[in-house]
Amino acid sequence: MFRRIAPLVVMALILAACSKIQTTRLTHDTTVLNRGNGSEISSLDPHYMVGNWEAYVGGDLLIGLTTEDINGGPMPGAAESWSSSPDRKNWTFHLRNHVWSDGVPVTAEDFVFAWRRILEPARGAEYAYYLWLVKNAHDVNTGKLPPEALGIVARDDKTLVVTLENPAPFLPEWLMHQTTYPVPRHVVLAKGNDWAKVENYVGNGPYLPVRWVPNDHLTLRKNPRFYDAAHVRIQTVNYYPTVDPTAGLKALVAGQLDTLEPLPVSEIDWLRKNMADALVLRPNLSNSYIVFNFKRHPFEDRRIRDAMSLAYDREALTYKILKLGDPPAYGFVPPGTANYPGGAHLYFRDMPKTGRIKRALALMAEAGYGPDNRLHTTYLTTSNPDNKRTATALQAMMKQIYIDIDIIQVDPQLFYRQLGQNDFDLTGSAWIGDFNDASTFLDLLRTGSQQNYGQYSSAKYDSLYAEAQQQTDLKKRGQLMEEAEQTALDDDAVIPVRFRLTQTLVQPYVKGWRTVEPNLRNFHRTRWLWIDPKAVPR
Repeated sequence: MFRRIAPLVVMALILAACSKIQTTRLTHDTTVLNRGNGSEISSLDPHYMVGNWEAYVGGDLLIGLTTEDINGGPMPGAAESWSSSPDRKNWTFHLRNHVWSDGVPVTAEDFVFAWRRILEPARGAEYAYYLWLVKNAHDVNTGKLPPEALGIVARDDKTLVVTLENPAPFLPEWLMHQTTYPVPRHVVLAKGNDWAKVENYVGNGPYLPVRWVPNDHLTLRKNPRFYDAAHVRIQTVNYYPTVDPTAGLKALVAGQLDTLEPLPVSEIDWLRKNMADALVLRPNLSNSYIVFNFKRHPFEDRRIRDAMSLAYDREALTYKILKLGDPPAYGFVPPGTANYPGGAHLYFRDMPKTGRIKRALALMAEAGYGPDNRLHTTYLTTSNPDNKRTATALQAMMKQIYIDIDIIQVDPQLFYRQLGQNDFDLTGSAWIGDFNDASTFLDLLRTGSQQNYGQYSSAKYDSLYAEAQQQTDLKKRGQLMEEAEQTALDDDAVIPVRFRLTQTLVQPYVKGWRTVEPNLRNFHRTRWLWIDPKAVPR
């Protein structure tokens, strides 16, 4: 059973720790960065990385064809230049001269090998579907075609040709994702999956792993053979799992952490008053939503889903409970997404709250539920205390329409395992866009998508989505995507909750994080960060 410290006690502990800041930070090596990283990572192999907390680490260890600049946008990575055909389906990449951390040259064959590897059917890589954009990738991933049929070819050691199923004007951003990273072919062939152990690890990124104590910390050190090592200021970065963000806040105040994600939402008022200069609440290409399990009764009944969405008070959650400034969501794709009209919305968006509840009660009665026959179900969430708060809010909102919800809390790794196995009634989910395009969100609702946890399926939705993906006209593509989104909203495929802001604490002496341009995916690679000793409080 989770035991939460009372907020007043937490604040007393935090304030008591404040006296340690100066002593700790003034003696701290400014070439070391300590990052509070949410959950424990599961692997250093990019083919088994799923969450953003793993992707943060992966981008320090490996560099794809493109990589994030200081603002989080695409810039040349392992490829120094590229070109595409007019239909945006054929791309040619020219690799820069650079080496793996053991001195072996990085070649185009390393990319071919890596992309074929993640798609191996027996590997069961959860994120393999991300590569289905590549020609024949789906059929390779499902065993219908051999690996050699994949649309990636090494023309020579430094030239890589990629053929896509659909036009992809967003490809430079798409290639920043960890599933497209190379792996050192010569090491993987020699070590198998053990290549990703700390003692065997070989990378082409700015850092290398030197120590991993599970559920405690992962230490990375600067890779002297990284092609841009001369501009990497942080010598050592420690990633700490901070499953309990309140404990993470105490560690940050005590000087044991320099950054923290996520922050403890329950303490937002205290943070605004006492640590405003560390708060980073900025627009994020991200949404939050509640998932129905369409394979479990009664969620196949649209009346139940509609009633729950009507009764869900988004404004109360965002403005009164979380108080972060997140906009309530009546759609699925975040506002401001590139090349997207963004007009899709739930039909009751402008309906008064009393009218919503009245309609929800009528739908529940029509489905056979009422005061003498309440609906009993469960809601799966992680052990994060802030997730318990939002689950409790959902529980209270649904009681008024005769739905009783038991909250089940599990650790993050078990949570994602149960999601992947479709083992839940209701659950919460959030998504940070893998790239700035509506498809990264709408793919979550496509039939067969591995991240479609609720197994929503609509032939109309799939058809609109597929047609949109074939378009080279960005305006037409956006219109078709919007139609697909509206279809899912009309079906109550999920309950949209909010469009998320970043939820990060970054000490003011950590430079390179607060960029002029918003970092929409909130990916701040350690290679761009540094600690300014002049900014450390004295």
